[in-house]
Amino acid sequence: MSLINIQKLTFAYPGTYYDIFENVDLALDTDWKLGLIGRNGRGKSTLLNLLMGKYEYSGNISSSVIFEYFPYGIENRDDTVEAVIERAAPDAETWRVRRELALLGIDEDIYWRPFSTLSGGEQTKVMIALMFANDGRFMLIDEPTNHIDRETRGAIKEYLGSKKGYILVSHDRALLDSCTDHILSINRNNIELTAGNYSVWEESFRRQQEFELRENDRLEKDIARLRQGAARAGRWADKVENTKLHENAFDKGYIGHQSAKMMKRAKSLENRQNKAAEEKSKLLKNVEKQEDLKLFSEPHHASVLAELKDVAVTYDGRAVNRPVSFRVGAGERICLRGGNGAGKSSIMKLLKGDGLSYEGEFLRASRLNVSYVSQDTTLLKGSFDDFVNVSGIDKTQFLTILRKFDFERKEFEKDISGLSEGQKKKILIARSLCDRANLYLWDEPLNYIDIYSRVQLEDLILRYEPTMVFIEHDEYFTEKIATRIIEIEKAADRS
Repeated sequence: MSLINIQKLTFAYPGTYYDIFENVDLALDTDWKLGLIGRNGRGKSTLLNLLMGKYEYSGNISSSVIFEYFPYGIENRDDTVEAVIERAAPDAETWRVRRELALLGIDEDIYWRPFSTLSGGEQTKVMIALMFANDGRFMLIDEPTNHIDRETRGAIKEYLGSKKGYILVSHDRALLDSCTDHILSINRNNIELTAGNYSVWEESFRRQQEFELRENDRLEKDIARLRQGAARAGRWADKVENTKLHENAFDKGYIGHQSAKMMKRAKSLENRQNKAAEEKSKLLKNVEKQEDLKLFSEPHHASVLAELKDVAVTYDGRAVNRPVSFRVGAGERICLRGGNGAGKSSIMKLLKGDGLSYEGEFLRASRLNVSYVSQDTTLLKGSFDDFVNVSGIDKTQFLTILRKFDFERKEFEKDISGLSEGQKKKILIARSLCDRANLYLWDEPLNYIDIYSRVQLEDLILRYEPTMVFIEHDEYFTEKIATRIIEIEKAADRS
């Protein structure tokens, strides 16, 4: 056991006028399973990169451990897995690598396959296994479950639960619950460390938020009452003082004394008011406001918006999925579930109307307005004005939604390509929420999205009950939102 000591850490990106971190002091035990959480853009990945020594900063970071960062940068993805392992972890003993791969359910025949031919889940497993095969390293694991199917998430959850000595950045609540014993939360105005898993932190944070809101409400009422009292005492003092000027005033000394007492009382009330205001100013600094979002879904004249009968999407005459049959009824929220490469996104694009080739029978209601969120953010670039113009949406409505997603106004001045992956995904979702649609098709909408925003979206969908087909591997979200789950299976290999 050793410590990672962070003292007076201050950091800002070059060319910016605000600090990501300011005078941060932390002492982290290297035996902990530490979950790192916070809103998108708060600096989670930045903190990991600072530990890796990638940026210049003021303050001090000291530790006796060697840091390993996930995901690895794989230079040549056409190399065999064996070559990738040798290059990425040259000091790792072969038996350790094989053991870690076996623990993650990876067969040894994978060694001779090109790394690029592995599924996203297999690539993730290989990279995580390499980290833990390097003995004596402290792992910095940055969002390992994005684009990973449910089965692979389960394997990674079980694997990380058996390890210790890492910082895990994730928005997957189920993963954080099972794989952490401490939570480090980057809040709006500070960084807090909590002993326990995500559920422990969530309950503690909820209680803190409720306390601050109650105290804020009480102090607001106190300030208003004291302000009224001070004003009333001041008016009385002025009124009494004015009677000294009356020609029939019988005791000007007594009147002056009473006036002074009332002025003193007014001053006392004012001081108490200022003290209450000072106490109030210390509250609400970390309150995460999850403002209500709106969705403008429109009913369609048909009760069934789409129907698939033994449908298999084909590319170059080859089916990507086993034949599947289901209807999309008005008001349903259907989750398409299956492994990576099973054809879920292809089914989604067929529903969208992309004109893909398919086997079986596919019917789609006429004059169907569809709103689509892609899992891919790589094409997002340019200014916010450019995005609004190309999308044909209302700028005020779009920016209002992003503000409710915790975007700072200064973010709107940036090129979209420079934003975090979570912020980019929020842009796609905000774009969809501007649509007046009959059917919402969301392909892995929660990748990189922070926990607070996930809760906002859950509340939104449950409140407005739109007709929706979505692909999502977040267990909590699916359990709350889906009215039905359709399993999509990968087509059998015909070779």
